[in-house]
Amino acid sequence: MHDNATHCVSSLFLIGIPGLEKFHCWIGIPVCLLFAVSLVGNSVIIITIKLEPSLHQPMYFFLSMLAVNDMALASSTALKMLAIFWFDAHWIDFDLCLTQMYFIHTLCIIESALLVAMAFDRYVAICIPLHYTTILTTSTVIKMGLVGVSRAIVMVFPCPVLIKRLPYYTKYIINHAYCEHMAVVKLASANTSINRAYGISVALSVMVVDLGLISASYTKILQAVFRLSSQNARSKALGTCACHVCTILVSYTPALFSFLTHRIGKKVPPSVHIIFASVYLLVPPMVNPLVYGVKTKQIRDRVVGLFFPNKKISEK
Repeated sequence: MHDNATHCVSSLFLIGIPGLEKFHCWIGIPVCLLFAVSLVGNSVIIITIKLEPSLHQPMYFFLSMLAVNDMALASSTALKMLAIFWFDAHWIDFDLCLTQMYFIHTLCIIESALLVAMAFDRYVAICIPLHYTTILTTSTVIKMGLVGVSRAIVMVFPCPVLIKRLPYYTKYIINHAYCEHMAVVKLASANTSINRAYGISVALSVMVVDLGLISASYTKILQAVFRLSSQNARSKALGTCACHVCTILVSYTPALFSFLTHRIGKKVPPSVHIIFASVYLLVPPMVNPLVYGVKTKQIRDRVVGLFFPNKKISEK
């Protein structure tokens, strides 16, 4: 471990969105709105699931975990972005930057694990419904959650450790709105091939394994759904999966774009890349509660009951 003299750079300067500095004040407004809606939406989901006994089922426990993770993910990104956009607070302590980077990447991997768990939940519910309660017991749900969290903590931990080994002499300006792994690695005054290789292997292994498991679940689910004789049962089964598929698309599409632009997208303007990189951290936490809140009748009814206690809730 090098002492601080070897590092030289004790703070880093986050540009924000390069080329759009004069619009920072305005860009802060949608960021703030996304952040506020994420906090409110996910809080409502968590409170609703806690208060409604009929929602004390594995699917909603996973949804609660997703809501907590989304709030943490939005907070770890949006607060510093708003400080940059509205208060010109561009400087960030080197260790604080590594902490932000660690949390962002860890929470993203946890998010991915939760989407796998939710796909597995739908697979069991639709393909082997008679064994649902015996397979997805409370302890199994907790274990799945813990495995997802542990995997993320262990996988991301080497990233800041490997960065701490690198000397930082001259470069201290990060062309980004938050501390992202590759953006920090690129500033080092040394060979960063180990850092790059490790970063790529983590990102690829998570995406390949998780998307593979989700695809396998949904292939089985679709096969089972189309074997159902009644049209009503088919549309109900597809309806439950639709909101999950929306969440998967919203989470993975910008993440893939961001990951690929860092490595091969030399022609993509930095501003476009950074907007996408921010979108994939700020939009899913806002979209998830809306999608699940609107698509899930029990949550919808309970929310209506919370805010409009006199309104007769439909019992359809």
